[in-house]
Parts: sequence; structure tokens; C-alpha cells
Amino acid sequence: MKKPIETERLLLRELQLSDADGMFELDSNPNVHLFLGNRPVKHIEESIEYIHFVQKQYKDFGIGRWAVILKETNEFLGWSGIKFITDEINGHKNFYEIGYRFIEKHWGKGYATEAGKAFVEYAFNEIKADAIYAYADAGNENSRRILEKLGLQYVNSFEYEEELEVWYELKNPNLT
Repeated sequence: MKKPIETERLLLRELQLSDADGMFELDSNPNVHLFLGNRPVKHIEESIEYIHFVQKQYKDFGIGRWAVILKETNEFLGWSGIKFITDEINGHKNFYEIGYRFIEKHWGKGYATEAGKAFVEYAFNEIKADAIYAYADAGNENSRRILEKLGLQYVNSFEYEEELEVWYELKNPNLT
């Protein structure tokens, strides 16, 4: 297990099976899935499977999505972090992608930006990634705003799984 990262309000740590209830609350909400293909989970077993999937990514690639915990209450807010993507997306393959997903009642409080900034630093200083990428549904203005706050820049729009997506990138400033 990697050492957790602390920010002003958050504790970022690897996902654990004890996060299953929080993951189910997150991924069973249709509003959370509005820009994610509208496929909310129906059973907690799907959330447990997802946690196992992410834990395998930790073993295979040394990184994956992490739980975001509110330090003050120890509450599970959602997930954020860097994922190594081996599929080809928008002409890229074998790249680091930053992402986040939060329980709806925690939207609009700056948690995605706060966690995201910590993971941008982690990607460049710990993983030594050349660049990080992200993509979001073209209509997801909130997600796009967060990516821009993290310093990622819009590159292009592309079709992915029959949806119009937007592609963002941020080059590692330490590698100039």
C-alpha cells in the first residue's frame, strides 16, 4: 500500500473493500452517471468488483483511482486519481489519465479540484509522468472547469463510445 496523501481538507488513499458502501452510493446515483453513459450500478456487488479491479491496477501499474476521505468526519466523498490506460483513446495508448467522481451531495465544494491538484503533483513528482491526460463528455461543463483549474488544456473533441468527448492534456513542467 502506498502512503496516503493529505491536503488541507482531504485524505487520499488507496481504495479498500470497506469503501464498498460509499462506492455504491456514488455509482448507483443516475445523476452521477448523466455524462458517463447512463449506466448506474444496481447491486453493491458491482461496487465490490470495481474495487477489486482498481486494486489489480495498483498491482499491475503501481497506480489507480484512490478514495477521497474528508479528514474532519472520515467520510467517503468519492474517488480521484491517476489511472494508467492501456486502451487506445483519441490516438493515445499507454498513458496516465486523471479523473474523479464524487457523491452528489459533495459536488460544488472544491473537493475534485483539491484532490486533483494533489494528484497532478503526484503524477509529475512521484510517477515522473511526461504528461497527464483527461477526457470528459463535451456537455459536462463542471468537469471541464475542474480540468482547466488543474492546468490541463483543451486539445480536441472526438467520438468515443458514441458520445462527443473533449480531450485535455498537461505536460510535465519538470521535463522542459
